[in-house]
Amino acid sequence: MEEITNRVANSGLITLDLGEMYPAGERVLLDIKDQLFQGLILREKDFREYIAMHDWSQYKNKFVAITCTADAIIPDWSWMLLASALQPFAKKIVFGDLEKLETVLFTEVLSAFDSEQYRDARVVIKGCGDKPVPKTAYIELTRVLQPVVKSIMYGEPCSTVPVYKRPK
Repeated sequence: MEEITNRVANSGLITLDLGEMYPAGERVLLDIKDQLFQGLILREKDFREYIAMHDWSQYKNKFVAITCTADAIIPDWSWMLLASALQPFAKKIVFGDLEKLETVLFTEVLSAFDSEQYRDARVVIKGCGDKPVPKTAYIELTRVLQPVVKSIMYGEPCSTVPVYKRPK
């Protein structure tokens, strides 16, 4: 009887899972639409009162995206007031939605990524996972790896989609 060989294990492929790089911590969306007067405008006096009375400690060690989902003109100073109130508590504050927050978090993670350890390697960037990895993270990881690796594939080692192969 012939021995079964695990060709995937012997292939020399290195699998990178962006889900493993997922920054741990709760994500929160802070929408100021309820602070608008008649749902249309932001009044400074009312907003400053909200800033003074709100319990900002509930954002301790959380990643916070600040936005306004109402169709209104929001002065830039309002975002600055929010950031100032959140700064002592939140791990990270970004302007935008939760997708923008994930993009910023992964951009920071990948800016510290050491691609040199993958020099001349054949890399598979894992596809499906249980963490919400933004598409921008796949793009950034490809951009960082391409100058040093032999090849980049997407998917699982047993079923990959070729993305890049270094010319000979």
